Amino acid sequence: MNKLILIFIGAGLGGVLRYAVSGWVHVLAGESFPTGTLVVNLIGCFGIGFLGAALSGPLIVREEYRIAILVGLLGGFTTFSTFGSETLALVADRKTWLAALNLLLSNGLGLMGVWAGSRLSDRIYGV
Repeated sequence: MNKLILIFIGAGLGGVLRYAVSGWVHVLAGESFPTGTLVVNLIGCFGIGFLGAALSGPLIVREEYRIAILVGLLGGFTTFSTFGSETLALVADRKTWLAALNLLLSNGLGLMGVWAGSRLSDRIYGV
């Protein structure tokens, strides 16, 4: 099957799983802290670490299925897992300054992007 179709299917499933798990955790823990998002991100990080190693080592699967799971399913579930995996890969390659830069830029610029987008929407729509 075409890689893009498999990624599309995986991403859809991942998004539905993210919604379900996050919602379930919010019901259990309350909504005073974004516990659902935290849990989803932690599950996704563990999942990409475990499956990334397993699917390229002892459990060799076809490349398109590995991509569908890691990029599609886990990417739809949380892109934070990819961020964690890529940052850890930089550390493993002894590029710690690039890992630190990725950490600072992704978090800092990401938060600034949310803030800027929100301000722009307020300006345009007066909300």
